[in-house]
Amino acid sequence: MFVKLISLLTILSVTLTFVQSTEPELEIHNTFKPEDCKRKAKVTDILTLHYKGTLENGEVFDSSYDRNEPFSFQLGIGQVIRGWDKGLVDICEGEKRKLVIPPNLAYGDAAHDKIPAKSTLTFEVECIKVEDGPNPINVFKEIDEDKDGKLSRHEVGEFLKKQLAQAYQPGSENNVEDYGSMLEEVFKHEDKDNDGYITREEFSGPKYDHDEL
Repeated sequence: MFVKLISLLTILSVTLTFVQSTEPELEIHNTFKPEDCKRKAKVTDILTLHYKGTLENGEVFDSSYDRNEPFSFQLGIGQVIRGWDKGLVDICEGEKRKLVIPPNLAYGDAAHDKIPAKSTLTFEVECIKVEDGPNPINVFKEIDEDKDGKLSRHEVGEFLKKQLAQAYQPGSENNVEDYGSMLEEVFKHEDKDNDGYITREEFSGPKYDHDEL
């Protein structure tokens, strides 16, 4: 259940900056590729990797190497920033890449831990393992209670309440505060035509069943 909340939070964090065609694009640099690539990562695969993330001034803000603990996630379903979901497709086990990720594919206008708002991030990534992942959760389908192909404020609100109730202790003040702000952010950035509903086409989160991918 918490993964579904993380997916929705990721939608919010990466859409805080509206993507214009003039914005910088993701840079992908292959720094090492094994001669024998037995398997390339595809959407829904589980990737296990080491990484080091730096800001434009060279400051390291996070490193799995320092913790001696690889990081695993499911590719392409919104568990990580979009720069990773886009930049790690087709990576091989043993391959190393350098990703230069503009703000619109990272955290946008939002600050995140040691990362200032509107930051371009550089990640040095080493893929350790590629494995089959579970069928992704169709978040759109779960939110769309009346199955009319669009999400109302009531439906999104009820989904948020359920997820926040599991993420926080009952009665937590953060629960109430986060609910209101998150609901507004969802509609601000997902309801592209401002008609009060989020269609499947507008929704940027996981919205397909496994056989549709």
